[in-house]
Amino acid sequence: MIQSKETGKWIGMHPIEGGGVTSAPGFKAAGIHAGFRKQPERLDMAIVEADELCVAAGVFTQNVFCAAPVTLCREHLGPGSAGTARAVVINSGVANAATGPRGLDDARQMAALTADAVGCATEDVLVASTGVIGQFLPMDKFAALPALHAAATAEGGHEAARAIMTTDTHPKECAFTFCQSKNPGAGAVFTVGGMAKGSGMIMPNMATMISVITTDFPLTPERAHEALVNAVNKSFNKVTVDGDTSTNDTCILLARSASTYDADTAKAGFDEFQVALDAVCQNLARQMAADGEGASKLVTVNVRGAATPEDADLAARTVANSPLVKTCIAGHDANWGRVAGALGRSGARFNQEDVDIDFMGMAVCRDGLAVGFDEDEALRRFEEPEIVIDCDLGAGSAETTVWTCDFTHEYISINGDYRS
Repeated sequence: MIQSKETGKWIGMHPIEGGGVTSAPGFKAAGIHAGFRKQPERLDMAIVEADELCVAAGVFTQNVFCAAPVTLCREHLGPGSAGTARAVVINSGVANAATGPRGLDDARQMAALTADAVGCATEDVLVASTGVIGQFLPMDKFAALPALHAAATAEGGHEAARAIMTTDTHPKECAFTFCQSKNPGAGAVFTVGGMAKGSGMIMPNMATMISVITTDFPLTPERAHEALVNAVNKSFNKVTVDGDTSTNDTCILLARSASTYDADTAKAGFDEFQVALDAVCQNLARQMAADGEGASKLVTVNVRGAATPEDADLAARTVANSPLVKTCIAGHDANWGRVAGALGRSGARFNQEDVDIDFMGMAVCRDGLAVGFDEDEALRRFEEPEIVIDCDLGAGSAETTVWTCDFTHEYISINGDYRS
């Protein structure tokens, strides 16, 4: 942030080192081992709680084969609901997907048991599950909910982020503070923080991801949903690891403002809030792409010069999902022909003689033709942790960015024995 010379108040946006889902005032969290996983050292159940009833919004998978927790959350946040929540509980190890009426009953019981532990209404609990599809939840494990609730603290966000991991190699957390620039005299500093899991079975819309984001900025349910959709469309819906959309994708926003809503503050600072929410979601999305199963590189695909936003999205996603592109990156091979081939089959409209392609700022294709480049320099640039591919289609002014990762042998190893 920067300090205003006129008011002495802090304005702007600033990352919180080590921040996460409990960085915003009024939230606490915990993660424990409840027994969903065989390894006793693995945390496998998490809770995020608010001190008071919150405004809540959610965005979920577009996969028709959706999991029972997704159905329940849609019921609790859908038309006719109050758009509020007090707690989110998440288990890892069993997805509760493809489990029929029993699975939905189990999700409802999961919410009811959490409500009893927290002391709130069942409809004010949101649930999420991640893990193996087609298995029923071992409901006896939820006997640990009172202990989970008792363990929740304002410092417990990191354990909660660990508890929702599946094939992730590390927890994913992020938080920013911001101050409303349209009313700097108010001097109010707000926080947006979140956690996410996601490593494989990731493809818009959204990804095999679960994310909980919290804020102390005042929102109505309508504005919360608007902001979350906007942020997700620029972040989680721009991530792909392997082209597979999950059954359990869930992103929940909790705003601690159900009883403290201030219309003037909400109006003056909404744009800044959106920027901060975008930043949190994009940071978490990039972390998911970088931690793709077996990945050694984060890959950023920028497409410019598309005729329409839809064409830009088609082109970027096709390049990002191409196994040939992803394996050439794993092999440190600046084979731009694989990028050109992906662009050509994407369905985006352009003329090949107008296309430019760069690898990490190095021109490899101009006007659809090869450009000589230093192979040794290319190899040096491939040592960077993030590989950036820039494509200009020369067909318009639309542009987009999609994040992905490379494909290594480890991806096959991980998914070849996922259920073991």
